[in-house]
Amino acid sequence: MSDMNNEFEQLLEETLVTIHSGEIVEGTVISVKEDEIVLNIGYKSDGIITRNEYSNQSGLDLRDVVKEGDTMSAKVLKVNDGEGQVLLTYKRLAMEKSNERIKEAFENKEVLKATVSSVLAGGLSVIVEETKVFIPASLVSDTYERDLSKYAGQEIEFVISEFNPKKRRIIGDRKQLLIAEKKKMQEELFARINIGDTVEGTVKNLTDFGAFIDLGGADGLLHISEMSWGRVENPKKVFSVGDKTKVLIKDIKDDKIALSLKFEDQNPWLKADEKYGIGSVVKGTVARMADFGAFIELEPGVDALLHVSQISKEHVDKPSDVLKTGQEIEAKVVDFNKEDHKISLSIKALLNDSQTDEEPASEEEVAE
Repeated sequence: MSDMNNEFEQLLEETLVTIHSGEIVEGTVISVKEDEIVLNIGYKSDGIITRNEYSNQSGLDLRDVVKEGDTMSAKVLKVNDGEGQVLLTYKRLAMEKSNERIKEAFENKEVLKATVSSVLAGGLSVIVEETKVFIPASLVSDTYERDLSKYAGQEIEFVISEFNPKKRRIIGDRKQLLIAEKKKMQEELFARINIGDTVEGTVKNLTDFGAFIDLGGADGLLHISEMSWGRVENPKKVFSVGDKTKVLIKDIKDDKIALSLKFEDQNPWLKADEKYGIGSVVKGTVARMADFGAFIELEPGVDALLHVSQISKEHVDKPSDVLKTGQEIEAKVVDFNKEDHKISLSIKALLNDSQTDEEPASEEEVAE
């Protein structure tokens, strides 16, 4: 009986495969736990894949990714783990395959896409299949970004700029893709815009002297003097970052674009002669003053000069002795030049007219 048992065991061992460390085996899943997979690999002992040897993803429940009856390949780490079982790794085999994939992408300058698995102090970490790729902060964007937390869990595109798996140095580069994309958009933008075109853009940045408008491929400068036909004290009182606005292409020089909001059909001087002809009595606001007179805003974009000699019937040394900025005044138009955009006003002439109207007729005038 003992001889028969020995013969049976010998026949059984002859039907079983022999395995070695580093060998790739294929097996059938016979059991799955939260943190362990058991494989029948045709050997006298079953193969075990722990959670750490299945994936780099922390907290993964293996029951969510593997089912009993699945077939899978793995690499032998130890033929005997000390408990008579074969210790296998799925992760390292996948890493070897993904390294080959990344090497190919590196050589072909292929664009890869992956989800950011973690945000580190010096950059981002993404996992391509089972291989970690590090994207330094300097290569995340084409502009400096202090806070990279917004990229957590975000799917991004990049290329492999350095591949050295022996030193575990696999570097990704997103910056060069953004630069290339912006260059392409810039070329397309300059090919389709012309001086005089009206385009839509987004306010990207505000300064004391104007606003930079993103036109989709390049930024244009909307100078404070071009924001209105009237005066603008501060661009931040007119725009906020992110605002969308339609602007006029005023000038293009090399890669610089000058913008304007002074649309000609809205030019207040087009109908100024109808409103401010000589002899008209108008109201306006003192906008600014000089020693020789005060500039009166009749409407945004239309200023008139009230000369110091025309402020009063009395002698006035300087406008600020009589007027204040922001004060509303009434005056008579005594000169109008549409071509040069010049209007002259006189309070004195208005006062003279008023006095003439109030004076009684003389005996001679009555007799006539």
